[in-house]
Amino acid sequence: MSVTLTVALGDQHYRVERPFFANPGPGVISDVAVDGEGNLHVLVRNDSLVSPGEVALTSLTPEGDVLANWGEGDIVDAHMLCASLDGRLLVVDRDAHEVVIFRDRVRVGGIGRRNRPMHPFNHPTGVAVAPDGTIYVSDGYANHRVHRFSVEGELIGSWGELGSEPGQFMNPHAVWVQPDGTVIVVDRENDRLQVFTAEGKLLDIWQGFVKPLDLWGDADGRLYVADFVPSLTLLSPAGERLGRCRPVLNAAHGISGDRNGNLYLAEPSPSRVTRLVPIPSPQD
Repeated sequence: MSVTLTVALGDQHYRVERPFFANPGPGVISDVAVDGEGNLHVLVRNDSLVSPGEVALTSLTPEGDVLANWGEGDIVDAHMLCASLDGRLLVVDRDAHEVVIFRDRVRVGGIGRRNRPMHPFNHPTGVAVAPDGTIYVSDGYANHRVHRFSVEGELIGSWGELGSEPGQFMNPHAVWVQPDGTVIVVDRENDRLQVFTAEGKLLDIWQGFVKPLDLWGDADGRLYVADFVPSLTLLSPAGERLGRCRPVLNAAHGISGDRNGNLYLAEPSPSRVTRLVPIPSPQD
């Protein structure tokens, strides 16, 4: 018997497709990013001290066909990634304390000093690229800061410290930059999102989450937030809650979307990508 699942985020309904992609090898899927051509890049986390040289990334066509399995030897602890408008793929190599930069599946650079904690990263978590090319890295597991870099990867500034007060972080687990340059930081263990200017001035705090994990924003500035409930929450650009659903069995560690309105959720357990496909809302 075939089963169809439908979820709603505000007025928009989605058909749940899972698995859109299932990880065939060892490791767990940690994140997913859609590039400018609509291809998906799926990040797979392995314990490289136990299983060195495993595939770190799988690239897929918009239809889900595998283009390449790659990244062996380049990434030791895959955590999160993002695709920039100029065609680069930035991958957070968490326990190597580096953001590795790829173009056409070839390493072309990096931010931070590999295997050198506190230069400036100490187990970083997420990365995002602003419309102007500025790069933001959430440095969450042991540094409780956000760093801002130029297009070339030069450090411009940093902000944050350990704590639960406004502007402080317990674990800045992910970061996103809005079309207007506003920076949204997932403060996971404080169960909130914090909103900053590009330079790090606190603008607002959005609560009502249970260990939020990742977020992605569409071209209109609406934000999609995955948390541990597990739930997916839709926010307006101003942080107004527009909808909420439960599209995965367990928490999605990463999220991305494409220009057609499809949403992609990276699930570590089971290790797969779920796709949400927009469908017409029923007319009651």
